[in-house]
Amino acid sequence: MNTLRIGTRGSALALAQTGLIADALERAGARVEIITVKTPGDLSSAPIAEIGVGVFTSALRDALADGAVDVAVHSYKDLPTAPDPRLSLAAVPLRADPRDALVARDGLTLGELPSGSTVGTGSPRRAAQLHALGLGLVVVPIRGNVDTRVRKVRDGELDAVVLARAGLARLGRTDEITETLDPIQMLPAPAQGALAIECRVDDIDTEHFLRSTVDDEATRAAVAAERAMLAALEAGCSAPIGALADVVEDFDADDNVVLRLSLRGAAGVCPPGANPISGPAEILRASNAGDLTEAAQLGRAVAAELLELGAGVLSGPEQQ
Repeated sequence: MNTLRIGTRGSALALAQTGLIADALERAGARVEIITVKTPGDLSSAPIAEIGVGVFTSALRDALADGAVDVAVHSYKDLPTAPDPRLSLAAVPLRADPRDALVARDGLTLGELPSGSTVGTGSPRRAAQLHALGLGLVVVPIRGNVDTRVRKVRDGELDAVVLARAGLARLGRTDEITETLDPIQMLPAPAQGALAIECRVDDIDTEHFLRSTVDDEATRAAVAAERAMLAALEAGCSAPIGALADVVEDFDADDNVVLRLSLRGAAGVCPPGANPISGPAEILRASNAGDLTEAAQLGRAVAAELLELGAGVLSGPEQQ
């Protein structure tokens, strides 16, 4: 096998994620080279809503399609919901913990933060759910990498920040988490904690190698359901939408144990003129279950329930 050139963003988290995949491919006998690609999201400090969906993936996908790299590793939730006809989703590796995590001053949990405490996030999904808890928290918009956000707590600028637990784990920083948030409190972003490994659509050998080496069928099905829900809401990956699919055991008509998908979805709907970060927001919730082979149908069914509940007007950036 020729050397596989793996493209990635240059952030500490992106490099850590890519390193996990590179290690797995090397253990399977491949020679690999990691190549960093700058993306518009890395070059701009503007809010995600201003610079658009796909800002962390478009340049990387172009480099892959143009042959500058052979494989691209993405945080799955950063990908636009529309497929890229030039590329193949070759593998979805085993998912890390998809939940959100709190990093707060003095080791506090969410329920222990006094009313009026400032909590930083750039995600209207997180902001809407924080407001809905009724704890009197003041949500402050922030952007930046993990270091930047956590430093705001350490320096006393904020009382807490909410981050993806998977990102902290991949950076070896779980000791800074003061509470891992239950999905009942904070439903994660669709595909949070999952990676997407792409190759060129005509590179069949690489696609087969990646799928046989790092793909996880259960994770692929769960994330497919979450992303189908997102796509059906026509929200792209930039709306205040939460989703989490779990693979659960069930019984068929003959009392045989079978695996099924259970999907929960949530949508934050702001009143007209309200800021999606500062709130308030109403949280709409829906859930359903289906076969692993019908992940997309399940996602669309939950989206239909949310639309019936009033999730027709959605706006605001989703960010890790």
